[in-house]
Amino acid sequence: MTETIAASKSERAYAWLGERIASREFGPGYRLVLGDIARELDMSVVPVREAIRRLEAEGVVTYERNVGARVALADPNEYVYAMQTLGVLEGAAMALAAAHIAPDALDEAERLNRRMHGLLERFDPHQFTVLNERFHTTLFEACPNPHILDLVERGWRRLNNLRDSTFAFVPTRASESVEEHTEILRLVRECAPPAEIENAARQHRWRTMNAYLENRHPATSPTTRSTR
Repeated sequence: MTETIAASKSERAYAWLGERIASREFGPGYRLVLGDIARELDMSVVPVREAIRRLEAEGVVTYERNVGARVALADPNEYVYAMQTLGVLEGAAMALAAAHIAPDALDEAERLNRRMHGLLERFDPHQFTVLNERFHTTLFEACPNPHILDLVERGWRRLNNLRDSTFAFVPTRASESVEEHTEILRLVRECAPPAEIENAARQHRWRTMNAYLENRHPATSPTTRSTR
């Protein structure tokens, strides 16, 4: 019974910290003080420490001797690795989810994409990013494989430190992203072969990564080129 209570508190601390890191209330470099967090959540430091260890394993938090735990700083190379990996995983998740997505979920994804299109004229990169995550989640959350789903969700969390700045850094990518969303929705609605949906989702992710690389190093070829 005691172990169950401890695990429940650890989950609550994990969710609480994850939400504040995702919203950037706790931004890159923010120091996570065990005692302060424990008092805020009215629990001991033990479940808080466990939650921080989980976030550290996911790359969201770093730990330095004599400094303690901090929200991970944005690393462009880690961003590229995460995007490459997420492209593969999310593509697989969407392909597996396609046959299980309810019609109302597809309608919701379409509404989200229209809202993203509406932001293009007076571009708000933060709001665009929030809607973008909701769009993607709507399409992959029906994935029946819990292991793949867990890896995709971890991948999104790893991107939290850089994702807010991605579309701000390459704003022209936003309109292309909306068009690609429309194509992915078409494939799902028309019950296209899973391999075709997987490729479209993977290339969609990698094109954003390549746009980032091209703007960061215009003379350098991106590490992953679209095959479509």
